[in-house]
Amino acid sequence: QVQLVESGGGLVQAGGSLRLSCAASGRTFSSVAMGWFRQAPGKEREFVSAISWSGGSRYYADSVKGRFTISRDNAKNTVYLQMNSLKPEDTAVYYCAAGMGPIATVTDRLYNYWGQGTQVTVSS
Repeated sequence: QVQLVESGGGLVQAGGSLRLSCAASGRTFSSVAMGWFRQAPGKEREFVSAISWSGGSRYYADSVKGRFTISRDNAKNTVYLQMNSLKPEDTAVYYCAAGMGPIATVTDRLYNYWGQGTQVTVSS
């Protein structure tokens, strides 16, 4: 069993930055991939970023590439999402998720544990 708790969301002006954190409980954290997804009002959940168990592979949605950076600290059981140059279209609830295996993937059905989400609001 893995429990995930996100933090770091909030209200920021366009062009600003936020860093999301996701603290995980459970002994399997360091052996599985982790991902970030987001869901805006009235829209489907979408992939944002993913990182493999070792951090050696990272993937980003085209919409955030060059602005967001995913990282993880396996000693702290925590995954991070550094978000820079934020845009109003980044406004959403952001969820972290633990994968079923060590390989990073963009497919949400391959993540079996999810956090409760943290709201990110970017004002124009």
